[in-house]
Amino acid sequence: MKQSSPFVFTTGVLGYPILFVLLIWIVFWFEIRFGISFNSFGVRPGEVKGLRGILFSPFIHGDIKHLFNNTIPLFVLSMSLFYFYRKISWPVLIIGLLLTGILTWSIGRPANHIGASGIIYMLAAFLFFKGIFSKYYRLVALSLIVVFLYGGMLWYVTPINPEISWEGHLSGLISGFVLSVFYRKNTIKSPKYEWEKPEYSEKEDLFMQHFDENGNFIERRFETKEEEEAYQPPEVNSGQVPKGEQYIANENDDRDKITYRYFYKKSESRKE
Repeated sequence: MKQSSPFVFTTGVLGYPILFVLLIWIVFWFEIRFGISFNSFGVRPGEVKGLRGILFSPFIHGDIKHLFNNTIPLFVLSMSLFYFYRKISWPVLIIGLLLTGILTWSIGRPANHIGASGIIYMLAAFLFFKGIFSKYYRLVALSLIVVFLYGGMLWYVTPINPEISWEGHLSGLISGFVLSVFYRKNTIKSPKYEWEKPEYSEKEDLFMQHFDENGNFIERRFETKEEEEAYQPPEVNSGQVPKGEQYIANENDDRDKITYRYFYKKSESRKE
């Protein structure tokens, strides 16, 4: 069951997000501890040297507030990615990082664009649109949760604050949407019950054989004593007959009788 389930909790579901968060905190600690700044390693639009920021900028943050604001969303969204989309989680993360950085380098202002917020916007957009496209109830629910928790981030894809890289946010949003469209066919199919399958036949269903076309219960008849002895009733709780139901033939009657046995568990005595 665990292998066939589309959602499997593994150590990577928690391990990788913790590693991402730990890395950005270590980089920030290193800057504070040794009094240096890695801001020059951010994305610098229009400059060839600024392309290195595509890989380095998500790990660099300006201050503790910037770092703290990105820590929880990065952990929650990346954990959701690895749990709900484990088969495509790494391609989405790597391609999303590169695409977000390239778009930021292409449309950004001449400044150092740093922080993991672009990746956060990419993850939020991917989880939202991918869940809507899948039409699978759990993934749609995840999309609604993402909107509820981080829907307010949408304001920051516009230039409302000159100190915020809205270009990086917008690039992440576009990247997430593009990836959700690209992986649109990688959807999880809703499980089908036995009677929903194309090969299902009511005549072969042991449970349905106990009812006529109008839904009335049909008593089982035995033509001979040998047939009665050879008959083996379905197992209890197998989904074929109700629990406690047994078939018993009456030699003095041409019809069978059904005996229902009910078992009640005695409740414990109440303490006064």
